[in-house]
Amino acid sequence: MEPVRLSKRMAELGICSRREADSYIEQGWVKVDGEVAVLGQKVLPHNTIEVLKKAQDAQSSRVTILLNKPVGYVSGQAEKGYLPAVTLVKPENHWSEDPSKKRFIPAHLRGLAPAGRLDIDSVGLLVLTQDGRVAKHIIGENSTVEKEYLVRVTGELSERGLALLNHGLSLDGEALKPAEVAWQNEDQLRFVLREGKKRQIRRMCELVGLRVVGLKRIRIGTIKLGNLPTGQWRYLRDDEMF
Repeated sequence: MEPVRLSKRMAELGICSRREADSYIEQGWVKVDGEVAVLGQKVLPHNTIEVLKKAQDAQSSRVTILLNKPVGYVSGQAEKGYLPAVTLVKPENHWSEDPSKKRFIPAHLRGLAPAGRLDIDSVGLLVLTQDGRVAKHIIGENSTVEKEYLVRVTGELSERGLALLNHGLSLDGEALKPAEVAWQNEDQLRFVLREGKKRQIRRMCELVGLRVVGLKRIRIGTIKLGNLPTGQWRYLRDDEMF
């Protein structure tokens, strides 16, 4: 078996992200078979990887933030004059009913990145995290975490069209994974997806003759948007998991 980079192996084992692994290795916080690891080191499956307490403490201090994104903000980097959603993470927008009881400090903004995206014209639950393990769990290549949306549409949808939304459509030359799509009310569909291609729901709807006029994400895994007000945010509690 070919040896692989230590950082890649640590990510495969779910210890941390590759970027975090490189940071821990640089700081001397990782040992392989009892010896302090070096950046770029390669390992085999039988090698014992030990992460020192300093790295574990650094991980446990990382925060994950749940934001109810309004229209007009982009999920990631600023583009075309639009602000990124992370600019809403400031003390005055911290939900007064946040059940975590955590207090905001500026260090919570360091390295905070979106785990998944919401289009500029979509609203609802957006996860921003400092923890690479959380991001990998939600949007990693092998993630099966469900994302639930309420989607307001115009146009006529046949029974065949509804069946295709559930399973049978392809985007970018690839068959989509089965979804759960049903009418929520007379002009709104409920989508549950286990993947996240770019503008996936809008493009799926176009393929069956519908136009999306409103899209709101209300759940990621077990975490619901709930009563979190638009434009406000809260911390993920220590006892909450996606």
